[in-house]
Amino acid sequence: MHLDVLDLREFYYRTGLGRAAQRALRAQMLQIWPHAKGETVAGFGFAVPLLRPYLAGARRVIALMPGQQGVMPWPAGMPNVSVLCEETHWPLANGTIDRLVILHGLETSENHDALLEEAARVVSDTGRALFILPNRRGLWARRDGTPFGYGRPYSLGQIEGLLARHDFVPERHLAALFMPPSGRRFWLRSADWWEGIGRRLAIYGAGGVLLVEASKRNPPSLRHGVRSRARRPLRVLEGLPGGDPRPA
Repeated sequence: MHLDVLDLREFYYRTGLGRAAQRALRAQMLQIWPHAKGETVAGFGFAVPLLRPYLAGARRVIALMPGQQGVMPWPAGMPNVSVLCEETHWPLANGTIDRLVILHGLETSENHDALLEEAARVVSDTGRALFILPNRRGLWARRDGTPFGYGRPYSLGQIEGLLARHDFVPERHLAALFMPPSGRRFWLRSADWWEGIGRRLAIYGAGGVLLVEASKRNPPSLRHGVRSRARRPLRVLEGLPGGDPRPA
């Protein structure tokens, strides 16, 4: 079940631990995508803490927030780019997104297969998606005082396997949140030091969060039992002798 948008906003913008987490995640994301000049960037779940660096250079930035979570206007002091949407039906045309960030969206979804199909639908053939998920081996997944303690945590192998089954090809991965999930002053003051040590040593098992960048598989694989979309749903008895039952 998705977390409430008010709880997520409180954590990331009004607590020291949330601001430190935001800073650590954003630093790793910018290692993968330093800029998005002229590109269309979308975030799903609660990705807005990470999207601000792209506002200036991107052609468009869109923040998709699922109905189960709720929506808040963002960014503050600027024209709103937040959109409330259904979890598995996004108001985006096929192949229109160059960069997609999913944060607090996949691990709390009740239908991760359909969500990943929707993500694959909107990402362009040359686009990339970044999946940010709690690491099942890390401390953050074991602490329900942060948003990363909710939903299903993943190992790197589980994430990559899941993405591969939905037409995504994992390209590279990083970890973040090496600091303990504590709001105590000592840990907050040393947060950047812990993150620096973790990044240099690349101890992925110690990171609270895994970031996996993936491209789209082209052509897509043929899968059985995948949800299909009808452009015009069939009406009852349509196609039977006697013609279309709709009134003239």
